[in-house]
Amino acid sequence: MLRQRVLTALVLVALLLPTLFLQSPLPFALLALVFCAVGMGEWARLAGLRTRSALLVWTLAWLATAGGLLWLLQRQGWQMAEQWGGFWAVCSLAWLLLLASSLPSARVPAVLRSPIVLALLGFALLQAAWLALVALRAQGAVFMMSLLALVWIADIAAYFGGRAWGRAKLAPAISPGKTRAGAWTALAATLCYAAVCVGLTSRYPNYFSQLSAQFGWPGLAVLVVVLLIFAIAGDLFESLLKRAAGVKDSGRLLPGHGGVLDRIDALLPVLPLAVLLLAL
Repeated sequence: MLRQRVLTALVLVALLLPTLFLQSPLPFALLALVFCAVGMGEWARLAGLRTRSALLVWTLAWLATAGGLLWLLQRQGWQMAEQWGGFWAVCSLAWLLLLASSLPSARVPAVLRSPIVLALLGFALLQAAWLALVALRAQGAVFMMSLLALVWIADIAAYFGGRAWGRAKLAPAISPGKTRAGAWTALAATLCYAAVCVGLTSRYPNYFSQLSAQFGWPGLAVLVVVLLIFAIAGDLFESLLKRAAGVKDSGRLLPGHGGVLDRIDALLPVLPLAVLLLAL
């Protein structure tokens, strides 16, 4: 299993790296578009739309919509963070309401139990996450990667912290593997990481140096906590969808990792919120 995970990760890095060294955001936007389209198919399957024809229709519809938005973004010169402030606010509010209405009860809200409604929700949320990712990439590869690394560092720290000290479960009814100790370890790691990013501002302007300039050190610390909470909650929400669907992984595309949604679940609510913070 570990060997599979490492090999898959190396393949993903090999696909990602060339798009980071190019000045234009377009290659990265196209690569992210393909991965998110696969994620749409996985979300539709978790929603209960499991026939091949249904999955194909939802995936192609998502691709067509994203393609149109990509054309619009190019015409706008990739400028979205400030011009689309209201959009990011609506997306972040939608995630907040979704998470608050589902995680405490460990149940998908009744209004979302219709496969079509749940698939439409995933359609919109994946479009928003992809758009936010492209908006961050338009500000530079280092800028974007500095935010993504926060979620990855939190995941790694939570894993090792949970193994070392984890006894009390964070959300046993949703994901028995997550622990409170893991969450606290992730918090400590992400706060330290953000501080290091600010220290590198002069050489590598990044997402957290921007937040620090906008909100100061106390504001930065608070916002890192908020971003971490959204990341953990996004992970838990996908686990809730998988439990409701009776599956272990969202898909099989990534050997050793599961599906695309299994890799980006924590990022889905974080990305729109991250871009919203830049527009404030």
